[in-house]
Amino acid sequence: MSGAIDKEATLSNLPEEWPDSLMSTIAERVAHDDQTIVALDDDPTGTQTVYDLPVLTEWSLETLDAEFSKGTPAFYIMTNSRSLTPDAAELLNKEIATRLLAVAEKYGRRLSIISRSDSTLRGHYPLETDVIANTLQTLGKSGPIDGQIIVPFFLEGGRLTINDVHYVAEGSSLVPAAETPFAKDAAFGFTQSNLLDYVEEKSKGKIKRSEVASITIDDVRKGGPEQVRAKLKELTNMQACVVNAVTLRDMEVFAMGLLDAESKDRKRLIVRSAATFVQARIGLPKRPILSASTINNDGADGEKTGGLVVVGSFVPKTTAQLESLLASDGMEKIEINVMDLIDSEKRFKIISSSLDRAEKAIASGINTVVYTSRKLMTGKDASESLAIGNSVSDGLVSIVSELTVQPRFIIAKGGITSSDVATKGLGIKRAMVLGQAAPGIPVWSIGEEGKFPGMSYVVFPGNVGGNDELSNLVSRLSV
Repeated sequence: MSGAIDKEATLSNLPEEWPDSLMSTIAERVAHDDQTIVALDDDPTGTQTVYDLPVLTEWSLETLDAEFSKGTPAFYIMTNSRSLTPDAAELLNKEIATRLLAVAEKYGRRLSIISRSDSTLRGHYPLETDVIANTLQTLGKSGPIDGQIIVPFFLEGGRLTINDVHYVAEGSSLVPAAETPFAKDAAFGFTQSNLLDYVEEKSKGKIKRSEVASITIDDVRKGGPEQVRAKLKELTNMQACVVNAVTLRDMEVFAMGLLDAESKDRKRLIVRSAATFVQARIGLPKRPILSASTINNDGADGEKTGGLVVVGSFVPKTTAQLESLLASDGMEKIEINVMDLIDSEKRFKIISSSLDRAEKAIASGINTVVYTSRKLMTGKDASESLAIGNSVSDGLVSIVSELTVQPRFIIAKGGITSSDVATKGLGIKRAMVLGQAAPGIPVWSIGEEGKFPGMSYVVFPGNVGGNDELSNLVSRLSV
């Protein structure tokens, strides 16, 4: 039986928001603090609420040292760990946390690591927070971690947490997360929408429902930062705590309470969050959607090439958006059969022919979409399913990496796809987040080392936007 509830009626019955904006106060504290904030992003879509922040796609000691030497108060590291097996994700998170600790100590900076993940509850939880906490406790000098905070709220995606239940907004309804297609993910599926139960499920009973603390809407809206601080002050021994929120102001209040708990009460906390928390944690006010002229790459002589859209995600929302785009006229539409990509004898031929078609169309000023067939191929277990997904993504990425003509714009759809296009297709090692092409859809500026330096790259999450969002964006960028 569906647990969907009416969105408008539910939100109208909540207490009034906290009256005071806190963004400027938070930003001032971050600017003058001795703490560096690093968001470990398990896919590149986590930059969907921020701007003017760097994103690193590799984490050598030299790269991290260079970022700390710039005095950057906050930055992202794109780990793409959601595409990895648990063992590989564990090693990766330990390696990054170890290196961050060493560089932070060199520069005399306190370190705050945010484990940024999916607003629909997919990803390596609690593995990643456990690894980060254990590394900080073992190698760091600041004592034990008091709490792990779970904050999946994501405003632009309609991911709201009310009475500890995490919802996905669909039209006029709020649908419990476990009743959405995201919960059936082959690698990261789950059955519980109540976050207290979700923590118990994902920890395989190691953390009991009764042991999970909760910061409620009443705490945030009636008690404000002081009530949030008081609840966080009670956390000990890596205790789990979930956060309820439905607006950006709710996140501001929580972030301020967390800042006070860390600075005044010396609490040590690891946050597992979706994208909105990062925005509130560093005090970034909303910025207008980027114009098409800012995103587009037009030649110096005014000549316009076609744009490129690469679609690899298989979630139902992506398929609906792709269908809308394919209904558009005047596009080169290149479907790649997934069975051909995972067949070693057919793989080279299908990639080569698709590249040739894409090159000719883009050079002629024709927008081109390269997409996988829509039948989802899964393996016998989560690790095999991830391996198939990575093989398919690698095939799409090789088309981008071999392009000789620079498209007017590049849009990659889906987490693994957009990560691989960024690192393997475009050779990005450091990018700057410019802002958003549409709500929840980040735009990066490719660094000097990349395939098309200075060009904008649109990272379109698989689970964001209405059915016409992709086609509308392509139309806007094509004017």
